[in-house]
Amino acid sequence: MAISREAHTVKQFDVQLANLRNMVLEMGGLVEDQIKGAIAALDQEDANAAREVIARDRIINGLQIKADEDCVSIIALRQPLGGDLRMIMSLANSVTDLERIGDSAKKIARMTLQMYEGETSQPSAKLLRDVRPMAELASGMLRDCLDALARLDVEKALSIIHNDTELDQEFQSALRRLITYMMEDPRTIGHAINVVFIIKALERIGDHCTNIAEHIVYLVEGKNIQQRRNIDMNTILTLAQDEAESEAKG
Repeated sequence: MAISREAHTVKQFDVQLANLRNMVLEMGGLVEDQIKGAIAALDQEDANAAREVIARDRIINGLQIKADEDCVSIIALRQPLGGDLRMIMSLANSVTDLERIGDSAKKIARMTLQMYEGETSQPSAKLLRDVRPMAELASGMLRDCLDALARLDVEKALSIIHNDTELDQEFQSALRRLITYMMEDPRTIGHAINVVFIIKALERIGDHCTNIAEHIVYLVEGKNIQQRRNIDMNTILTLAQDEAESEAKG
């Protein structure tokens, strides 16, 4: 059953729901800025900008806490049912995914610090060749997510879910190239592993955008279409490093 956004008898309830949704959209805008800031710091080899991204993550964490508290308060006070409850739960789940996207931006900033702060060698352009295209895909997915949430647009939400496949494929291709680079030149292992963490962070942003899109579909249509995916990053990195070191010895 699709959601109906009729006004409530208690007008304050409508105000609380609107404020909650606006807070989530505000948080989404800040997270979007964090991704842009993290990628810009990487592109410009700017350690200070990377540190600023890391520091700003506290603001996003604070908004998550406030949104969670508001959700609990509304549920306790209003005891919502049906579409109203779906609205609150979907927004609460979206807040969790937005906070994790913020964590991914912070991860990219931390990898930037590792590569450019105090290092005698810097990563070559070929190691970073896949970062910008993946960042554009991930940023576009988040932008579309926020637009779909603002408009309660199920069609756009479904297109986001479909588009995640493209980002997953880009990640797999980039990972294969990085493993090849490490095998060809073991001296690149340190920087290459940092780049692996960066592209993995971007791939995870796509996954969280997909989650948010699924929350939107549930909010509007009442249909649970959640998908879950899990890639063991430690296994990937261990195999990559072992292969590169084995090739070097051989």
